[in-house]
Amino acid sequence: MYSSPNIVRVIKSRRIRWAGHVARVGEERGVYRVLVGKPEGRRPLGRPRRRWVDNIRMDLQEVGCGYMDWIGLTQDRDRWRTLVSECGNEPSGSVKCGEFLD
Repeated sequence: MYSSPNIVRVIKSRRIRWAGHVARVGEERGVYRVLVGKPEGRRPLGRPRRRWVDNIRMDLQEVGCGYMDWIGLTQDRDRWRTLVSECGNEPSGSVKCGEFLD
């Protein structure tokens, strides 16, 4: 009768929404530096650790918006809000990102 939301889609949508908020706060804030910064120093052997920005790029790529300037897009709240709602509602790969870049 009622369809429950796909929990993975909800998590990705909320993560993208949070990233938009953080991208708008400004470069001088610590949380922004955590989002886009590269760790200093040596890293352990093995694959590189995944950063928050890498997760956001992967989420956007899964919905079909992987190769776009998402940090620049966050400055326009209405378009970003539309993108986030489309990511939460649509199955993977069905969002048309060209309409967000106009």
